[in-house]
Amino acid sequence: MRPERLEELAQRVVRVTMHRLPERIKTAVRPCRIELEWIDDCLAAGEDLPGDDLLGLFEGASLSDPTPDDLDSLPRIRLFLDSLWDYAEGDPEVFRQEVRITLLHELGHYLGLNEDQVADMGLE
Repeated sequence: MRPERLEELAQRVVRVTMHRLPERIKTAVRPCRIELEWIDDCLAAGEDLPGDDLLGLFEGASLSDPTPDDLDSLPRIRLFLDSLWDYAEGDPEVFRQEVRITLLHELGHYLGLNEDQVADMGLE
């Protein structure tokens, strides 16, 4: 599938997933940026990522952390489209599901949940 098509699919999933969140969660996660990226591009640029098969990554201050002083510390979630597509083995429906699950998983981290708590919610 063409990269721009994957990005369109992921954008749609992110938009629908965010729209369906309970209102209090929508309000809480509003400051968190969500970015769609290509892990191969990040690795080629020399970024130090925890792996080349990473599906998503939460970076920055969570809600349980003190408010950051600078804009670089603002929270963000990165969804890695090529890794998600590989994980889905080229199946568009599995890709959509994995984008949704990964987004919710990383939002859980932003909300202050650790890996075990996120897993207990079925977001692994």
